[in-house]
Amino acid sequence: MGVDELEAEILKLDLRQRARLAQKLLASLEELSEEENALLWAEEAARRDAAWDQSGDSGTAARDVFRAVRARLG
Repeated sequence: MGVDELEAEILKLDLRQRARLAQKLLASLEELSEEENALLWAEEAARRDAAWDQSGDSGTAARDVFRAVRARLG
């Protein structure tokens, strides 16, 4: 069974069953080793970097962001 099929079956569970499963899944993420955690963060950083490169967005300078925040806060 693939992940998509498994997900579809899980979504058929009632609310309590889904909540119990979600709790177990989240708890399992707390048990990652430092190496697993570092690998996941590195993969996420690479994914975000690739998305940024593809977006063509040049971003906003930090000084402009801070100026806008200060203006909104008064």
